[in-house]
Amino acid sequence: MKLARRTLALGAAALLALNALPAAAAEPVQVQWWHAMSGVLGERVDELTKKFNASQQKYVVVATYKGNYDELINGTIAAYRAKRAPQLVQIYERGFMTMLLSDATLPVQDLLTQRNYQVDWNDFVRPVAGFYSYKGKLMAMPFNSSSPILWYNKTHFEKAGFAKPGETWQELEKQLYTIKQKGISACGSVLAGDYHWSLIENYSAINDLPYATKANGYKGLDTEFVYNKTLVVQQVARVKKWIDDGVMEIAGQGLSPEQLFTSGKCSTYFASTAAHSGIERNARIDWSATYLPWEQGKTPKNSTIGGAALWVLKGGKPAEYDGAAAFLAYLAKPETQVWWHKVTGYVPLTDKAYQMAKIEGYYKDHPTREIAILQLGRGTPTDNSLGFHFGNFTQTMFAQREEFDAMVAGKKTPQAAMDAAVARGNDVLRQYEKLNKGKY
Repeated sequence: MKLARRTLALGAAALLALNALPAAAAEPVQVQWWHAMSGVLGERVDELTKKFNASQQKYVVVATYKGNYDELINGTIAAYRAKRAPQLVQIYERGFMTMLLSDATLPVQDLLTQRNYQVDWNDFVRPVAGFYSYKGKLMAMPFNSSSPILWYNKTHFEKAGFAKPGETWQELEKQLYTIKQKGISACGSVLAGDYHWSLIENYSAINDLPYATKANGYKGLDTEFVYNKTLVVQQVARVKKWIDDGVMEIAGQGLSPEQLFTSGKCSTYFASTAAHSGIERNARIDWSATYLPWEQGKTPKNSTIGGAALWVLKGGKPAEYDGAAAFLAYLAKPETQVWWHKVTGYVPLTDKAYQMAKIEGYYKDHPTREIAILQLGRGTPTDNSLGFHFGNFTQTMFAQREEFDAMVAGKKTPQAAMDAAVARGNDVLRQYEKLNKGKY
C-alpha cells in the first residue's frame, strides 16, 4: 500500500514538473506565394519575404518562382482546378479581368478590413488603386507597379545641341533626325519588346484618346476597341517612318533593346521605370530619363501602370488567410514601400511612401526615380487615362502586335493594320463577353 502511495506521489510530482516546463512553440503557419520575378528582382522578392518572416513569429511566407507572367497565370488556373493553389499569387495587370471574374479570389480590401488592419485605402496612388479596384473596392494588392518613361543618352543630345529631349513628339522627332544626320549615333531610338505598352497604350492615355468604348472597359464587358479612329494611326505611322529611315532600330543578333541603349549605340529608349536596376548596373554612358512625349497642342494626362498585383485565392485555411493578410498589410506599410521602390525602381504605391522618400531627400540623388511617380499622378484621370479593363487582354495585344509587324514589313498601311487589329481584338472581346455575361 505504501509502495502504491509512493508511486502515485512520484507520478504526481513528475506531472507537476512536466506542466512547469515551457510549452513547445507552435509551428508558424506557412503561406504559399507564387511569383514571376526572376534574376535580380527574384532576389529582391526573397529578401522581402525574409524581412517579413523575421518581423514576426506566427507566419512564414514561402515565395516560389513559377515562370513568366503567362506561365504563372496558366499554372495558377491549373492548380486552382486541382485544388492545389497557393494562398497568394502575383498576376500581371493584363490578367485583371480574368482573375476578377474567375470566382476564385477573395477581395484584398475585405481580407484586411475583416482582420482590423488599419490600411489607408484612399492613400494609394489613384491610377494604381483605380486599376485594381472594382465597385470602389481594392480587389488585389498592387505590388510591382511601373510606368514607361523616356531614357536618353545625355552626351548624344548635348553633342547635337540639345539640353534634353523635347516634350512633344514633334520636337523629339526633329532631335532624333538631327542626331542621325550629324552621325552622333547609329540609331536615334530602339524599339522595346513591349512597345505596345509605351507607344500605343500609354500614348492614348497621355493624349487623352479613347482606346475603347465604355471607359476602356471599366463600365462594361460590351466595350469595343476604337483606337483605329484616333491619333494612334498617326503614331504607328510615325514609328514605321522612323524604322524605315533608320532612326529607330529593332533589336536583334543577340542584343536586347536595353543593351542597344546602355552600350551607347541608340540615343533613346522607351521603357519601364523598373529598368533602373539594369541600366544603372550596365550602362557605359552618361544617361538620364524624362517623361513620355505628348502630341503638340495637347495637355498631357497621367500615364497608366504596368506590372502586377497580389491576389488571394480561395480554398485555403483560416490561419493561412490570417498570414496572407499580415503579409499584405506589411507590404502596404510606407517603410516597406520605400524600401521596395529603392531596390527595384518600381513606384511606391501610396502617397505616404512617396512623401517619406521625398523627405529623406532620395530624389535629390536619384531624380529619375521620381519621373514615373509624377507622370502617374499628373492631372485628374479621365475615362481615357485611368487604365484598361479588357477580357483576354493578352490575346488582343498579340493580335495588335501581329498587325503592327505586318505594317512594319510593308504588307499593310498603318490604317489597314490598326483596322485589322481592332477587328480581331473586338472578336476576342465578344467571345469573352459571351462567356462572362452577367458577371461584371
